[in-house]
Amino acid sequence: MQRKRYAPGRTGSTARTAVALALGLGLGAGLTACSAGTPADDIAVDAKAGPAVPVAPPGRYRTLFEPCGAVPQASLKDLLPGAAALPDAERDKAYRGVAAVTYDTDRRVGCTWKADTPDISHRLSLDIERVVSYDAAVSDDDRAQEVYVRKQLAAGIPVPPTAPPTPTGTATGTPSATGAPTTAATPPGRPTTTGTPPASGAPATGTTATGPTPASTGLEPRVLDGLGEVAYIDDVLGTAGANSHQRVVSVVFRTSNVIVTVSYREQTAGSTEAPDSAELQEKARNLARQLAERLEE
Repeated sequence: MQRKRYAPGRTGSTARTAVALALGLGLGAGLTACSAGTPADDIAVDAKAGPAVPVAPPGRYRTLFEPCGAVPQASLKDLLPGAAALPDAERDKAYRGVAAVTYDTDRRVGCTWKADTPDISHRLSLDIERVVSYDAAVSDDDRAQEVYVRKQLAAGIPVPPTAPPTPTGTATGTPSATGAPTTAATPPGRPTTTGTPPASGAPATGTTATGPTPASTGLEPRVLDGLGEVAYIDDVLGTAGANSHQRVVSVVFRTSNVIVTVSYREQTAGSTEAPDSAELQEKARNLARQLAERLEE
């Protein structure tokens, strides 16, 4: 049987390889054409993102000073008069103070001093907190102000308004000092105020019967001026057993993102007289002013 003569050309497998290569080249060209349009799409998406949100400025302070060494010894002698009668070793220990245990001394520090005698005892504590806002839209100072306001309200001291209230509505009568009209509609369900006394002889409707208001001494818990950016003083008198009184005066102020609390307590034993409020407030305020100056250094 005569064999078929070999003719040059592509065998079956070679032809299949050529077809596969052609398909691969065509597919690659298509992918290249698709990827060429990708940057334009990305630019279109970025154009719709809008402006970047501004980041609130950080606070002025990054660290805190060492608290136990922040109070001069001359001030400690005035604040802890009982320490002068202590033996030398105990007196030195009282003036050194005891540092508060905190987990981050760049965020919060404190110190306590005390001196006791049989008749009277004094305790001084210092707390310094650096507030940090973790919200990029809220500054450290604004966050510190929120913390400060909570402390002030907890002490029962109202926060002064930052601006007078804006009158709303149309006044039909003569405006009062608060901007509200003197003649206004009576809310449903409430009696009208005519000023005519009832038959029972009670005070006229619209008036308030109150007892005598105690005279102000100027030593009540109040907002302070000229100390930090905002400040207040609290004064609490209590008892600590029979014939024993204690008074705690606290001065709190804020400078930028740092809040400082000075707490000064005097406790008497065997005396019917309460600790003097004016003296304790003056000493606490003097120390607070020294610390405010230290923050400005």
